[in-house]
Amino acid sequence: MHIPKTGARSRRTPVVAAALVAAAALTLSACGDGGTGTSGDSVAGVSVQASPDKGATVLDRPFEKPNLVLTDTKGQKYDLRARTDGRPTLIYFGYTHCPDVCPLTMSNIALARKKLPKADQDRLQVVFVTTDPERDTAAELAKWLPGAGDPSFTGLTGDFPTIQAGARQIGIGIDPPKKEKDGSVVSMHGAQVIAFSPRTDQGYVVFDDDTTAEEYEKALPKIIKGENP
Repeated sequence: MHIPKTGARSRRTPVVAAALVAAAALTLSACGDGGTGTSGDSVAGVSVQASPDKGATVLDRPFEKPNLVLTDTKGQKYDLRARTDGRPTLIYFGYTHCPDVCPLTMSNIALARKKLPKADQDRLQVVFVTTDPERDTAAELAKWLPGAGDPSFTGLTGDFPTIQAGARQIGIGIDPPKKEKDGSVVSMHGAQVIAFSPRTDQGYVVFDDDTTAEEYEKALPKIIKGENP
């Protein structure tokens, strides 16, 4: 898995996910405003069928789409399930002050999206949910997302307990941002992208934080059709 190397304070702890069948582990990625990268141990707690050559992992038992009602970049209420119903959707939890993993992930998805036919670009929903809502206001997300990813991406903010609960529904663990003694802020959050099928609205594919733009490019056409990559 990718370990941030651009000045981020990074460590890894398990993502807690339930009711999956094979044997593997998803992990948290810590993004900070300063410090050096380290890696920790991951423990089994998630079951998946890994496809490392494809940049994706197909779940034996998919996640239900999070029941989240938050605020979008226009300051409007955004019901995640209702607004993405029947549409291929990628969901990622991260934050705008992340120095590497979050913007890299958004950039890779954006690059892959541009390779799709226009009709598929319009169908694909990419949702970025902040893990640092105190700093990531609707206005902040509106400024950050077009540069880090694409203007079509949806940015969501709200109160932290609601966001944390929504993340847990798809096996992503996030902790409240923590200010270190040196003044840097560390946000522990699962760095996986979960893909939801337009056919079932269930999350059946996981992209790790080291998935490349080329790997997204190969996988997205099938995800848009509701197929396994």
